[in-house]
Amino acid sequence: MDFLKYFSCIVRKRFLLLEAAIIWTFAGGILLFRGSSMLTASTGYSWLKIISCLGCGLLFFRFVFSKISRKHIYRIKNLYGEFRMFHEFFSSKSYLMMLVMISLGIFLRITLIVPVASLSLAYITMGIPLLLSSFRFYHSWYYYLPVIDRPMN
Repeated sequence: MDFLKYFSCIVRKRFLLLEAAIIWTFAGGILLFRGSSMLTASTGYSWLKIISCLGCGLLFFRFVFSKISRKHIYRIKNLYGEFRMFHEFFSSKSYLMMLVMISLGIFLRITLIVPVASLSLAYITMGIPLLLSSFRFYHSWYYYLPVIDRPMN
């Protein structure tokens, strides 16, 4: 499979952290935008809904996404060698999870199984921890110190 390596884009590990930060910012921003635009369709207690979404999003960040983002940063920094394939900012399991989550979000929005008002709250609640996690990736990218590679045994 040298053919694939010839046409692939190889980047420094530091750039993988920036890629991950941009992807997580984009995903969080899209969810926040969609959720807030769908929230205008619902009626009553908008500020209470936003405050509860903010609280749930912060809790979700604290107990779930902070661990996930820390694990991704650790994995990227500890990849062997300074140069890696551009798509290695996620593991294959993470790509699969991302595909399932995006597909589920689109499916729920199109089929209207979940009411739009509830779906908007879920979008906002998920967008907040994604956006906060992206800041951790930006921080790791900005203050990146390469791990000294040790010879493999």
